[in-house]
Amino acid sequence: MVAEGETRLLIKEPPSPISILKYGDISGENLKTPSSPSQTSRRSYRQNNALRKMRKRAVFKNGDCNILQSRISKRRLRYLQDIFTTLVDSQWRWTLTIFAIGFIGSWLIFALIWWLIVFTHGDLEDEHLPTRQAESNWSPCVLNIYGFTSCFLFSIETQHTIGYGVRTTTEECPEAIFIMCLQSISGMIIQAFMVGIVFAKMTRPKLRTQTLQFSKNAVICQREGYLCLMFRVGDMRKSHIIGASIRAQLIRAKTTKEGETLNNFQTELTVNADGCESNLFFIWPMTIVHRIDEESPFYFLTASDILNEKFEIVAILEGTIESTGQSTQARSSYIANEILWGHRFEPVVSYNKDRQGYEVNYSKFDNTIAIDTPLCSGADLAEFHKMQQLSDVTVSTIPASDLPLL
Repeated sequence: MVAEGETRLLIKEPPSPISILKYGDISGENLKTPSSPSQTSRRSYRQNNALRKMRKRAVFKNGDCNILQSRISKRRLRYLQDIFTTLVDSQWRWTLTIFAIGFIGSWLIFALIWWLIVFTHGDLEDEHLPTRQAESNWSPCVLNIYGFTSCFLFSIETQHTIGYGVRTTTEECPEAIFIMCLQSISGMIIQAFMVGIVFAKMTRPKLRTQTLQFSKNAVICQREGYLCLMFRVGDMRKSHIIGASIRAQLIRAKTTKEGETLNNFQTELTVNADGCESNLFFIWPMTIVHRIDEESPFYFLTASDILNEKFEIVAILEGTIESTGQSTQARSSYIANEILWGHRFEPVVSYNKDRQGYEVNYSKFDNTIAIDTPLCSGADLAEFHKMQQLSDVTVSTIPASDLPLL
């Protein structure tokens, strides 16, 4: 009986958390409920784990893009028009080979020009050779030239301003003076061009990414009541990245309302680190967190769905190198079989009292700890929390006189 004016909320007892949520990690090794492990579920997830679908990577773990370009019209001409960038991007063996060809080719070309000058002037005739020039009172264009070999040596000495003092030009041939000036200018241009390429290759911001590290795996676990996808980034140098920012892109197939299939559709994932959104105070390794909420593309995916989905998460770290002031970008990626459900990263930062400083143990950088994590989707977990809150509110509104006596 309900008294007049009294309102009573009657609902069914909410299901037990164990009946809705299963706990464990996606590998199945620690798949269990809070009370006892389930052998059937464990075998099921091991089978699913063995049948994971591998997605072809767009970005390799080291940050290189898996892009092959083909059928580009006038490709060689386009690359030659930007020869500086082409040589900077090419491998060292090709750059050094081109340098050697450039130097030797310029020496040979100017040696041939010098040989033509002395040949047309008559300096290579027997009575005009250096050993007989004093007897014949002959003034050559270039002193101490005996043949093409002497011209080649003089070409090297002129282009690199070696100045041995044995072979020198005279005032006899104006064309020889002009060629000497031309070769000196050409030699300076070639050396400046090649020094610039070597300097650009050695100071490329891309090389700085070798000391920026991404965790081998990403993990999914609970944080602040939400399922969160997390990965770790670290910098192994003492010179830090200034203005570091992190972002993540999800690459997977999508079908539009018109039925068009977009095989490599990119979706921006909202990420943050320790509440500082995507901007990092990057002095030690940080865990980057993507909360699986209503705006997340993973909101309706369960642990088993993750196993069967084909997607790739590309992590991009950008910032300015403190020592050089250049901008750099480091990249890595995670596919479905590199995401560990029900794991958390092991701490790597601790205070060292002996050294009086914070010590980063990079041997634990990729280590994870298995923890109890619901295997349901983020949407199911949110619904469960709502049911739990509603249950608490309902119990609090029932009069104390109507509660059963123990």
